[in-house]
Amino acid sequence: MVEMTDIRNIVILTGAGVSAESGIDTFRDAGGLWEKHRVEDVATPEAFARDPDLVHRFYDMRRAAIQTKEPNDAHYALAELDRHWRGEGRNLLIVTQNVDDLHERAGAERLLHMHGEHLVALCQACEIRSPWTGPMQHRPPCPICGTPSLRPDVVWFGEMPYHIPEIYSAIRTADLFVSIGTSGAVYPAAGFVRDAKQQGAKTLELNLEPSQGSHFFDEARYGPATEVVPEWVDELLDL
Repeated sequence: MVEMTDIRNIVILTGAGVSAESGIDTFRDAGGLWEKHRVEDVATPEAFARDPDLVHRFYDMRRAAIQTKEPNDAHYALAELDRHWRGEGRNLLIVTQNVDDLHERAGAERLLHMHGEHLVALCQACEIRSPWTGPMQHRPPCPICGTPSLRPDVVWFGEMPYHIPEIYSAIRTADLFVSIGTSGAVYPAAGFVRDAKQQGAKTLELNLEPSQGSHFFDEARYGPATEVVPEWVDELLDL
């Protein structure tokens, strides 16, 4: 069991398993999102160049669906940790692979979206990002430059994830690295646990079931995110 005393700097990686209990489809589970739409048809730059209407329809659907969902107890527990894990040299960073806004709506502030956000539009003409809640299929103009060149601000396969320098900087100083609800299949995030261990950090996995990288963690706890995450947060804040 990972000893939680003497922990100051925490990096938390969250994946689709955190939002699944809010009703958001997970990408890789049986019956999940990628089985309904082939990856190469909706989530690559080549797909967007080949059939932008299909890609826009898909992401318009996802963007609308996300706005009907609510944060769950795992999101709220991490937001509580974010509020209280401050001062006395304590630092915390939540890095999410999720493109929903449930962490923010639960109240988390120290948060990075490494795979982008559904509720943000990226203009391919001026390269400026804008908050966006509506559809893009009908080619609305960019709110900044007026060009009808918007695309979803999500990181597609073959593109570089966002905020990598900030993430690795936090991992280098972490005392504890926690992975929650991830498959352990998508790099570079799947390699964060090994990077953290090389820096001397303790490592903990919280997941519904063992991930592809479970054997790299010092400790793993399995169960629904709405159960294991609040339990761990309560344990940490009670120290």
